[in-house]
Amino acid sequence: RVYTLLRKVWNTAKKHIDLCAFALITGIAVIDLLRYAALGMLQPLLYMVVTELILVSFAFAAWKGKLPILMLPVGLAVGWLGTWTNYLETTLFHIGFFLQAGVAILWALGGIVLALRHIKQAAPHWWVFLALPLVLTAGCMVVCKVSYDAARTADRAGQTVWAVPQTYEQECEHPGIVEHISYETKAYATDERTVEKQACVYLPYGYDPEKQYNILYLMHGTGDNEDYWLLAHPENKTMLDQMIEQQVIEPLIVVTPTFYVEDDCKDGLDPLTYSFAKELRNDLMPAVEAQYSTYAETCDDAGFAASREHRAFAGLSRGAVTTNHSAVCQALDYFAWFGTFSGSRTTADEFRAAIQSDEFARLPIKYLYACGGSYDFALPGQIEDYNNLLAVEPRLQSGVNTTFAVYPLRHHSADNWHIALYNFLQKVFVE
Repeated sequence: RVYTLLRKVWNTAKKHIDLCAFALITGIAVIDLLRYAALGMLQPLLYMVVTELILVSFAFAAWKGKLPILMLPVGLAVGWLGTWTNYLETTLFHIGFFLQAGVAILWALGGIVLALRHIKQAAPHWWVFLALPLVLTAGCMVVCKVSYDAARTADRAGQTVWAVPQTYEQECEHPGIVEHISYETKAYATDERTVEKQACVYLPYGYDPEKQYNILYLMHGTGDNEDYWLLAHPENKTMLDQMIEQQVIEPLIVVTPTFYVEDDCKDGLDPLTYSFAKELRNDLMPAVEAQYSTYAETCDDAGFAASREHRAFAGLSRGAVTTNHSAVCQALDYFAWFGTFSGSRTTADEFRAAIQSDEFARLPIKYLYACGGSYDFALPGQIEDYNNLLAVEPRLQSGVNTTFAVYPLRHHSADNWHIALYNFLQKVFVE
């Protein structure tokens, strides 16, 4: 009896394995899309709808065309997408991609076994079912290629989600320079011992110490250092040169520090995203703005507070977290412009307690530019934090002095943040 029962189960499974696998992949897709819809932002939802639609259309073709082998490359591709959109240590919002990849690969392997045993063969007109996903995929690729090329060949600056125009990535005839500045600070997150640190400073071509310049403090992400923005990725420096040369932006000073302090907080970097505020206020800003000409008449609280509308802070990934924790929440009296690229990890209650305190409540926020790639693992959490911030902060109005941009097909990577910096530079120090 047991053998007979198992035989019946096996025969039933052989008949319906394709349908079950298709239903599982589709069901996971629906759940993921519902979760995206709950984030309350249309653009990333649309990008994910297209992604899931392509995946489900391939699964439909594999089911109706009896082509389970088709799901092997599809499963591998979705698994690769899962590695882009998830970060195993902190973020598994897109775990559905891993589940869909697993189902697809098992489906393909099961189909291969059944085909080799001559139990299942492809449907007579399998190519009819394959046409839909292929046309859909090709159509999306064409739209993306046309949009990307249009952005790359644009002859003028402007906000873009596709790519930085190539005119801003060509070596400039009049480049600025990058210097290193050393300064003494303390290990504020641990024992407050005295340490020596460095930061990079970008000076525009023709820098004149007799003039006053706006200043941007720009932070790297986990695993990098002060060289990231201007030296490790020189395309950002070239872009700065060209945007100034072509008068897209006014000449400005850019400072790229690091939140790392020797070997502190190896087991968890979060304390550094908060403690950097003390280093910024007490040590870095006085050292930089005493040496270079900004709008600060004096390098103290009064001088920095009076010139706050000429000062911006932005960062990527954990640098974006540092932007929120140290600049927005602890130095709003010194900064009026902010950029968070692919990172947040700050609750509405944390924002409310800090920036609506008696010290900061009446200070205007000139602009907050937030952004992330459509396949960025930080995107869902960043959207949630951004929406929560808008709900509790009346000084920020979407489309007026704050924007959230989503870059299609980009993930947690340097090309994502290159576009972010390009867009952000056009938002700051503009009335």
